[in-house]
Amino acid sequence: MAEHHHEHHHECRCHHDHHEHDHHEHEHEHDEHGHGHHHEHSHHHHLLIISLSALLLLSAIVLEKTLDLPTWQVLLLYLPAYLLAGHETLLEAVEGVAHGDAFNEHFLMSVATIGALAIGFLPGAETEFAEAVAVMLFFQVGEMFEGYAEGQSRKSIAHLMDIRPDVAHVVCGETTSDVAPEQVTIGSVIEVRPGEKVPLDGIVTEGSTSLNTMALTGESLPRQVAVGDEVTSGCVNLSGVIRVRTTKSFGESTVAKIIDLVEHAADHKSQSETFITRFARLYTPIVVFAAIALAVVPPLVASQPFSTWLYRALMFLVVSCPCALVISVPLTFFGGIGGASKRGILVKGANFMDVLAKVDTVVFDKTGTLTHGQFAVAAVHPETLDERQLLHLAAHVEHFTTHPIGAALRDAFPDEAADGCTVSNVEELAGLGIRAQVGDLLVCVGNDKLMEAVGAKWRPCSHTGTIIHVATSPLTQHFTYAGHIVINDRVKETSAEAIDHLKRLGVGRTVMLTGDRQEVAAEVARQLAIDEMHASLLPADKVEWVEKLLARQRQGKVAFVGDGINDAPVLARADVGIAMGGLGSDAAIEAADVVVMDDNPSKVALAVRLARRTLSIARQNVWLAIGIKVAVLALAATGFATMGMAVFADVGVTVLAVLNAMRTL
Repeated sequence: MAEHHHEHHHECRCHHDHHEHDHHEHEHEHDEHGHGHHHEHSHHHHLLIISLSALLLLSAIVLEKTLDLPTWQVLLLYLPAYLLAGHETLLEAVEGVAHGDAFNEHFLMSVATIGALAIGFLPGAETEFAEAVAVMLFFQVGEMFEGYAEGQSRKSIAHLMDIRPDVAHVVCGETTSDVAPEQVTIGSVIEVRPGEKVPLDGIVTEGSTSLNTMALTGESLPRQVAVGDEVTSGCVNLSGVIRVRTTKSFGESTVAKIIDLVEHAADHKSQSETFITRFARLYTPIVVFAAIALAVVPPLVASQPFSTWLYRALMFLVVSCPCALVISVPLTFFGGIGGASKRGILVKGANFMDVLAKVDTVVFDKTGTLTHGQFAVAAVHPETLDERQLLHLAAHVEHFTTHPIGAALRDAFPDEAADGCTVSNVEELAGLGIRAQVGDLLVCVGNDKLMEAVGAKWRPCSHTGTIIHVATSPLTQHFTYAGHIVINDRVKETSAEAIDHLKRLGVGRTVMLTGDRQEVAAEVARQLAIDEMHASLLPADKVEWVEKLLARQRQGKVAFVGDGINDAPVLARADVGIAMGGLGSDAAIEAADVVVMDDNPSKVALAVRLARRTLSIARQNVWLAIGIKVAVLALAATGFATMGMAVFADVGVTVLAVLNAMRTL
């Protein structure tokens, strides 16, 4: 019962986390809840509302022209169109006032349009009902583009974590039973079979195997473990069956912690608010108070008719609707995002374009980002045999192994399958290598400890990488050293170009963080001319380094480029996280703000360039819109502008701005 209660408590907590996450999401996205289907639905819903309101508006205009109705009945004709187009905006405005954030663009739109509806009731004033509806309609179009451009919001990361293990095989006497990892108590013995994820942290009690830790540490080499070694959850067991005595509960295990890191990293995200929202916060109160002053001051001071000035004040409000801004800026970002996606770069929201354009420090993960994350033979240094024979023997001995190093040796000598040599008596020596008989030679392939064990005089190598030694022996005599093969992770062809492009774009610093060994990392950093490098890091250390870099930054933003799951927390923590898509893990792609669909690092520079261009077009639109607005506002205040002119200025500017925005595509 206690067990069960514990599990229930855990689930409950998880659910609560999700709820918080959704709430957090909801603040950013108006109407997306993260599901593609829902997103499509909301988009169609928007379109439907806009088309219906436009129809209602047209029919109201026709009826007004054909029938001679009193003002209040004309208002009733326009009201359905107004309420249909504007109900969301009006609700948002009311919500804003209720939450103490009154001066947003919704509030401005509502006041101006209600004002325009009210003007018609002033003695001697013309009705402006159609304009009021049109303003709301335009605003809806802008909102729709914005929603569309924002795209699907980030889904909650937890359920996509591909390192979360599903089941633990708990050993009870002779049998094993399958239990949810959350229910396993500390000190239980669990069995992990080849191909499975290690569900909990613990110590190996029997068996030996190699573990793929790439997903957790980005460490490209599998780790050999035997009895007495510690294993961490989330690693994938490659070759043997092992039994593990658990040392931590699931909630405390490495996997749970990484998932937790990612889910909470989003809380620290520096959200550069879009310019418009900031602008509207400043602009709206100024306009509203200016309009009030315009309505009240002249009649009091110069004893002029109140209705004239009220009309001007309301017109001032209509002109002040930042329509062109509200539509063209999201559209510019939408275009920029569309243009980038054509080139295989997915940006998850307009705000990330903003951040990308300001990037000044780019931090790279090494394995799988700057390098291929796959092993290949880099050099062959024979002693007693020639290169071909050395590779030939090594490939034969490694023929049956599932280990990536074995695969690299086999790839280097593809003819081995067909050359008819017999391989027998293969034995894997845990933590050392493999011994096998090829034809009538005994061959040992493995590390320097294996060479010492068989008494072969090995020699060290100046190359960085994994050194695989080979020793041979006719079946009677002692072993002689045949030479060694250097295997390492190849640097991607486009990595150097990527760093070079970033420097040409004026990015201040390039940094490499990796879980790999110091000497391997130093070699890669030297080849690529990277400014700063830190090696042997765990996921939490990477987050720490990024935080240090964030603290160092004065103006620019910090981008992190990574692929493995171990990068997910860092991707979420940096100002902008860029995931190398194609082969990256789901978790990293979820945690990132920008996803490069192929694994080409030079796309990072392209993304920065596109973002800068998008931002500069957005700025042109802002100044265009504000410039014309200010001119018409001055005319409205002095009584030279008519309401029709006001709306035309608005729509005209909007069309110009939209055309300019289209250039981003």
